[in-house]
Amino acid sequence: MGLISKLFAAGLGFVVAGPIGALIGLFLSSSFTNNKLSNYNNSEKRTNNTAEGDFKVSLLVLIACVMKADGKVKRNELDVVKRFLVRNFSEDESLEALQILKRLLQENINEIEVAMQISNYMNYSTKLELIHLLLDIAYADNELSNVELTLIKRIADVFAITQADFISLNSMYHKSKDDKWMYKVLQIDPSASDEEVKKAYRRMAMKYHPDKVAASGEEAKKSATEKFRKINEAYEEIKKSRGLK
Repeated sequence: MGLISKLFAAGLGFVVAGPIGALIGLFLSSSFTNNKLSNYNNSEKRTNNTAEGDFKVSLLVLIACVMKADGKVKRNELDVVKRFLVRNFSEDESLEALQILKRLLQENINEIEVAMQISNYMNYSTKLELIHLLLDIAYADNELSNVELTLIKRIADVFAITQADFISLNSMYHKSKDDKWMYKVLQIDPSASDEEVKKAYRRMAMKYHPDKVAASGEEAKKSATEKFRKINEAYEEIKKSRGLK
């Protein structure tokens, strides 16, 4: 079963409408679009609620937005995204996802309209995962441009992601450049007391627990697990520097 079939099997909710719905037709064959999508739109089971397939479709559309941010798509960027897709999808699904992405890259996508549609239906934790994955891709080739970062921040603003949460996510990629990265990840000041550090860790661990995005599918949960690991890494780094146990 290919990625498209799995998306429909997993269920599509809000993405079959609005600007994202308009893009879905670009990567479905005409026969699939006219039959499956039409039937799905007319089904009584269809709702505008978030379904597992929504996360995958939204992610692919947002990846296309980031890759097009600087006006050109480089070969090394496609290689980075391909490796990312292989990690988060099966090998067969990742190849199909890459073809979908290539089609999306040929289109003019209004990232604000897309982000607004996503923001209206996804919960805060799931939107955090989308931003986390976009940063993951943007930093993967060690060539993050200001244009890419600005676009991701613009999407995060539409998602109503707090500045503290965005800085926390972004700081996870600055371990080698910022000796205070772990404090920024936990959203505290380096002058915080040991007890404040422990409280901050507990708060962040609860906030970013993978179970909060379980309904969005394995891809979201994998991302959340990785983010959760980085929260723990930041906490362990602080404990080590302070001699805490």
